[in-house]
Amino acid sequence: MRTLHVDDEALGGKPDLSTTADDGPSHARIASWLLGRIGAGKVRADDKLPPEEELAAGLGVSRMTLRQALGSLEARGYIERRRGRSGGNFVREPRIEVDLSGLPGFTELMRRANVRAGARIVRAGIITASAEITTALELGRQRDVIEVVRVRSARRVPLALEETYLPAHLFPGFLDRSLTGSLYGLMREHYGLAPHSAKEWLEPEISSPEHAQLLEVEPGSALMLVTRKASTVAGVPVEFARDRYRPDRTRISLHTGIDPGSSPELTVEPT
Repeated sequence: MRTLHVDDEALGGKPDLSTTADDGPSHARIASWLLGRIGAGKVRADDKLPPEEELAAGLGVSRMTLRQALGSLEARGYIERRRGRSGGNFVREPRIEVDLSGLPGFTELMRRANVRAGARIVRAGIITASAEITTALELGRQRDVIEVVRVRSARRVPLALEETYLPAHLFPGFLDRSLTGSLYGLMREHYGLAPHSAKEWLEPEISSPEHAQLLEVEPGSALMLVTRKASTVAGVPVEFARDRYRPDRTRISLHTGIDPGSSPELTVEPT
């Protein structure tokens, strides 16, 4: 951990905060300047920023203006305010963008973010499907499903806990293959049954002690639960999944658009 000061090289090239309408308010330019130093690798994760009084004086702005800039960066996950004698404003590892558009798997999501995906298998086997899974996968009497539970990581930090369920009769020998890479890749290359479309539900969830331990967070921490039912191009249900993401390490996004031939509708399902 480094404790930075205003005259450190890492904070060199202070922003021009002269008032011009085109440049926006001073707090926005301070935030943009700090993001630039972080993006350039000059200011790194776990660096401690100068004390607010010192930084505000060095920039020639009020502490209120500085706190506006720091507050916006904290809300976006770039800095963390820690309390106590050794507290202050610390730079955080930027959250990884999780773009769910186009039905990517976790491996593809991390490739898009230019980080290497990791996987730790918690359990894998054949189980009897619950009523929810049976309905989602339209199993009828074929109640056996393949269960694969994995902790997915990047930069050696757990990001997501994946629970994946596949119809066992459609994927014989699946458990004999390597399960630390892309499951979608296995489904595509060896069975010709890759997911083509899906319906997903996003909702917040409080972590259980088990999930908290696996994701290395405190029990009761907030998680983002993504529940998914995926089908092949022919409409055959091939996956039911529950993915739990750490919101302190990831940021979920979607690309959406309006079909010109239809009117947008909001669907609210009863709880």
